[in-house]
Amino acid sequence: MSEDARFEDGGDTPLKLMALDAEDLAVISALTQDAVFPITEMTWQPARRRFALLINRFRWEDADKAARGRRPVERVQSVLAVSDVQKVQSQGVDRGEKDLVISLLSISFEPGEDGTGRVIFTLAGDGAIALEVEALDVVLQDVTRPYAAPAKRAPRHPQ
Repeated sequence: MSEDARFEDGGDTPLKLMALDAEDLAVISALTQDAVFPITEMTWQPARRRFALLINRFRWEDADKAARGRRPVERVQSVLAVSDVQKVQSQGVDRGEKDLVISLLSISFEPGEDGTGRVIFTLAGDGAIALEVEALDVVLQDVTRPYAAPAKRAPRHPQ
């Protein structure tokens, strides 16, 4: 009898996930909640129709294990890339402020006609980045080894 994979089965291997529908994107959104990145690590490549972020992702998948092992919680650098991007818009993001560090709250998809739609990055402080896409194609890939989170605790949100 086969058994479905469990969240814990991911172990300590680097993540590499792809979202081709809204359900897949919800998983990536949960794993990137509270990621932070300097504004300088946001790239739009119109000729390649690609938008990418180099984020410092909190390792939600490891938080319980870290608590049980009484070791520091971790972050890891990850590339979050969206393909088939036709247009990028932002609100509340000052690209001229080179020292700005942005906190990612969630990622969602607003479907359009025939597979098109908008990928919405909701940012702390009422900011947002909207990507008009021809089709949903998002990849999250860890690119460094995990490191102890500088805050030494999991992010918290007021209830």
